[in-house]
Amino acid sequence: MAKKAKVSKKRVVKVEALGKAYVSASFNNIIVTLANNSGQVISWASAGKMGFRGSKKNTPYAAQLAAEDCAKTAYDLGLRKVKVYVKGPGSGRESAIRTIHSAGIEVTEIVDVTPMPHNGCRPPKRRRV
Repeated sequence: MAKKAKVSKKRVVKVEALGKAYVSASFNNIIVTLANNSGQVISWASAGKMGFRGSKKNTPYAAQLAAEDCAKTAYDLGLRKVKVYVKGPGSGRESAIRTIHSAGIEVTEIVDVTPMPHNGCRPPKRRRV
């Protein structure tokens, strides 16, 4: 006798006009996440998800495509204004914010939440090339 397949219900997220955008830009990749005010994720995209591999993932163009994909999905669901929280030293930070704005979502505030150590770990030794 065959086992009954477990049917999972699709997660329903309440989308309001006001939300939050998180841009995490590391040296290797960029991840853009759009969430509502309670923190539930509406849409997300990354440079790797857009098909970029290796060193092409940390380019401003990859960040632009990832932000555009994420913002269009959220705009269609009803998101109109966002506060942007930017984290990390990556090169695609500004282009991601610019693309979110050009997709029709109004950027009300930009906050840098990059974690800064209070003299934590010893950095790796300098490269001798």
